[in-house]
Amino acid sequence: MFADRADAARKLAAALARFQGEYPLVLGIPRGGVPMAKVIADQLGCDIDVVLVRKLRAPANAEYAIGAVDESGWSFVTSEAAWVRPSPEYLEEEKRAQLEVILERRRIYTALRPPIDPKGRVVIVVDDGLATGSTMVAALHALAARHPAKLVCAVPVAPPETVAKVKAYCDEVVCLETPRDFSAVGQFYRSFPQTTDAEVAIALQP
Repeated sequence: MFADRADAARKLAAALARFQGEYPLVLGIPRGGVPMAKVIADQLGCDIDVVLVRKLRAPANAEYAIGAVDESGWSFVTSEAAWVRPSPEYLEEEKRAQLEVILERRRIYTALRPPIDPKGRVVIVVDDGLATGSTMVAALHALAARHPAKLVCAVPVAPPETVAKVKAYCDEVVCLETPRDFSAVGQFYRSFPQTTDAEVAIALQP
């Protein structure tokens, strides 16, 4: 469906072109969403920044998200979490661990680019795809509290039920493909390597 993240970002930028005159703020979710946000911001001629959230990992399965936490400490637990039955103690420990990662990333990224206030801006939140949508929900929740003029979720691919879930947390969802046969984001990219911290740093360089 997409050659790589850069290909997906160019196609997503074309779908977002109507926002160009509004000088939006494009926010990438690290890591994979940040280089994509850079491509989109360059094509729209606008600002780029990051929104820091982390997924809460299922016990014994770090790839499966059972929720997410944002920079303020607000957390979101999915209904799917009931399938793996994490204990309250596990959830609190996982939340603390992910907040530590967020704080460290904020320290690193602030040195590269001071945070941009989203208040009163059209804000476009970008990731390379959604599976459960937990991380995006946390990102949108965090940003809504900062009073943007309009909040848009922009992703190349997500299952229909996740798009429906995310719509409740923003003004608009721009999603290029909504396949029903969905097991993981990576299945819709021919090349989908893990994004490195160095790639994020390059994307955030002024």
